[in-house]
Amino acid sequence: MKTEQIICKNAVLGYEKTPVVENLSFAVCEGDYLCIVGENGSGKSTLVKTLLGLNPPISGEIKRGGGIKSTQIGYLPQQTVVQKDFPASVWEIVLSGCLSKSGLRPFYNKAEKETARKNIERLGITDLSDKCYRDLSGGQQQRVLLARALCAADKLLLLDEPVTGLDPVATADMYALIETLNKSGITIIMISHDTGAAVKYASHILHIADEVFFGTKEEYLKSRQGKMFLNMEGGE
Repeated sequence: MKTEQIICKNAVLGYEKTPVVENLSFAVCEGDYLCIVGENGSGKSTLVKTLLGLNPPISGEIKRGGGIKSTQIGYLPQQTVVQKDFPASVWEIVLSGCLSKSGLRPFYNKAEKETARKNIERLGITDLSDKCYRDLSGGQQQRVLLARALCAADKLLLLDEPVTGLDPVATADMYALIETLNKSGITIIMISHDTGAAVKYASHILHIADEVFFGTKEEYLKSRQGKMFLNMEGGE
């Protein structure tokens, strides 16, 4: 039996007691690949903030199991224009993923530097270590940020629209990389507007709408919500 890492029961999410998402129930188990889909404004970003512990649910509950804390969720946010122009080296950015582990220490220890080195190698960006982040391509920047997220946590990754702004080649490369990480045992929760990719790669789908759907990919493809949404998106 797989360990449940995220358990959401009858949650109502929103801001200042104004609901954005209601009747939300789902569970994420160790090794799952969950894609969260839904129209713009449906509450996907609200759920991200709640999963990260930044925004408590209005009612219901979201619990973490398997010994996972909110600080142990590796997070790859959507990039802003300012972040893309950040004047730091690849090594510095990846290593900064260890900040939560270093606590009040003013420096990184040997183990943290080794973690950064291994994740840089794991994501195939060793040759970029000394380069300035803002000089990289969009796909390279996403690899750097993914390596940083892995330094923060290597059991569960929360990815918010990780292929936005990437060209088709870089997009396919990123999806393949995420799939490899998942097959190595890392749990993936991915917010996505790309429903076609969601049903190709995910093991489970959470579709946030007036009527929330949660189930396996196969169940989603047979569901009314899945068929309707895929037709709207031009999927099969």
